[in-house]
Amino acid sequence: MPRVVSIYLPTLPIDRIRRNNPSVPADQPLVVVAKSGAKRWLSAVDANAAKIGLRIGMPAAKAQALVQGLMMVDADPVADASKLEQLTVWALSQYSPVVAMDAPDGIVMDTEGADHLQGGEEIMLATLVNRFRSRGLMATAVVADSWGAAYALARSIKNETLVVPVGGVERAVMRLPISFLRISPGMVDGLRTLGFQTVEDVMKTPRAPLILRFGPELGRRLDQMLGHVREPIDPIRLAEIIEVSRAFSEPIGAAETIAKYISRLVIQLCGELQARGLGVRRADLIVHRVDNTIQALRAGTAKPVRNVAWLTKLLKDRIERIDPGFGIEKLSLAATMVEPLDDHQIISSLVDEPTADITELVDVLVNRGNQRVYRIAPFASDVPERSVQRVSPVAEETGITWPAIWPRPMRMLGHPERIECMALLPDHPPVWITWRGKRRRVKRADGPERIFGEWWQRPGEISAVRDYFVVEDESGERFWIFRRGDGIDPETGSHQWFMHGLFA
Repeated sequence: MPRVVSIYLPTLPIDRIRRNNPSVPADQPLVVVAKSGAKRWLSAVDANAAKIGLRIGMPAAKAQALVQGLMMVDADPVADASKLEQLTVWALSQYSPVVAMDAPDGIVMDTEGADHLQGGEEIMLATLVNRFRSRGLMATAVVADSWGAAYALARSIKNETLVVPVGGVERAVMRLPISFLRISPGMVDGLRTLGFQTVEDVMKTPRAPLILRFGPELGRRLDQMLGHVREPIDPIRLAEIIEVSRAFSEPIGAAETIAKYISRLVIQLCGELQARGLGVRRADLIVHRVDNTIQALRAGTAKPVRNVAWLTKLLKDRIERIDPGFGIEKLSLAATMVEPLDDHQIISSLVDEPTADITELVDVLVNRGNQRVYRIAPFASDVPERSVQRVSPVAEETGITWPAIWPRPMRMLGHPERIECMALLPDHPPVWITWRGKRRRVKRADGPERIFGEWWQRPGEISAVRDYFVVEDESGERFWIFRRGDGIDPETGSHQWFMHGLFA
């Protein structure tokens, strides 16, 4: 079952202008003006302009008369299209092998079999919208079984994201206005004259009279929205993307045949990469079937490679996901993410000591859907929860180490947990602690280790203090606890006690 994501960028021209001109005040009403001959109208308005009554389609002269000092910028469709293309290429490298522009204000992606790499559809959409917002772009995103349904819902929902369950398209689109069927304005006006207001009205009407009056386009768009007719997505391809392909005079479908031509395409792709001094980080296999549908497989690597055997293995391991249907007429292999890779001479193993390389293991885990593969590394901070960071499993060593003066627990809790205890302030460890409903008598203790707040992180940490103790109970279990504050001055903390870690 295909799963299509539609991304709607409602204020792309406005966002592009603000991003290119950071000096424009955030509260300044901003509109984009389009013109045709002597006619000038508002083609885009920001939230500030919309709040004071300006709307798309309003004559520019009227808007200028209503709002003094209104900032008006001439529309630049070429720049908007270039920005949309740039965002589409970015989405191609990050989310799916099949991504296309849905001009003038959207992007469409086929994420069938790719959402698991992002943690599932809900997480994928939330992350996608947040990343657009971090770039200064307003966006909504919907995933559904069809392009038409995802397109319509992305432009009508009030929330930022929506996941339409598999098989739930018909119920989701029934109450949408007929204008979201992607039909001509004239056809919309004609349908409204006859009393049609929603998609449900069209669905419940016999098809033959509608086709006789409005032509086959209305039925085709309705079928595309409901998923009865597959709407292929032609993925974007730029000149700088290295791609090789093989077309077949007779369709192929056997797994052995597909594997044979994958091997040949990988050899051809690695040859192109070597000629340019590049290695591939992400390779996409596009399968073109005879029924005009597309399937895609994506293989990623932890570092740039052009090892023919390894790339072939990564792709062949996923051949079972390919459904040839009535046959495959073309295979394409594209390097959608590349990085420089220099050839290096391999010196005799009598001189070099072999080093362990876990790259291949990481590649296998990630391509099986284990997206959260990372390594724990030290970070320069005295605050314990900030002294740990997640890095790529093949990241270079930075030379930073954890402090060796005081011991650190094998397991640190995600969030410090409140404990009850009795202790003599300011510097004595607790006599007993109660954690998770169990009282433990302290037999041995070491501390305090004083950690000061980092004032450059938050102003409230200017005077903040924590005193850490390593305590051992009567059963030999050792814990890492701390007190907020120095035990004397209330400004340094609340003097409450917390559990933060456990020793082996």
